[in-house]
Amino acid sequence: MKKDIILAGVGGQGILSIATIIGYAAVKSNLYLKQAEVHGMSQRGGAVESHLRISDKEIHSDLVPHGRSDMIVSMEPMESLRYFPYLKHDGWLITNITPFVNIPDYPKVEHLLKEIHGHKHSIAIDGDAIAREIGSPRSMNMVMLGASAPFLDIPIEMLEEGIKAVFGRKGEDIVQKNLDALHRGRDYAEQHRT
Repeated sequence: MKKDIILAGVGGQGILSIATIIGYAAVKSNLYLKQAEVHGMSQRGGAVESHLRISDKEIHSDLVPHGRSDMIVSMEPMESLRYFPYLKHDGWLITNITPFVNIPDYPKVEHLLKEIHGHKHSIAIDGDAIAREIGSPRSMNMVMLGASAPFLDIPIEMLEEGIKAVFGRKGEDIVQKNLDALHRGRDYAEQHRT
């Protein structure tokens, strides 16, 4: 088993929480893990990326090479395409469709979605809308984690344990909403995988 994953978004979208939960689940599944992060003025809406490498064999580098990522999980559409050169030709591109417009010449969303849907394996999901439906707008990142779950080769129960470990100190209601977001994202991906 080997998965190279890039998590992409901007500051405040919960990239590092996703990385922590996947990392927790990987280690609890007795897998090796390497992680690297880049924060570009993240508190002001700058780009944030995390490279996650998971394997049942020892991993020697923490960075995913161009063209080798099995999956890009992005919190917004333009960031998903920024990291597209990292993706394998048969890798999965999983993105939230709600733009985070932080530059004056942000491309038209229709153009971004056309590029995303042009990839062989893509899932474009309105993670923000699903998070609002469950009454937890800040759980969009857990919707996106759920959308990646069918392709992680890590049992969903381990991801659930990771959510409990990360959000447990915030109370049962917060944990349950994040679990609901995880399952809604997973269900969407299962229904829309190509």
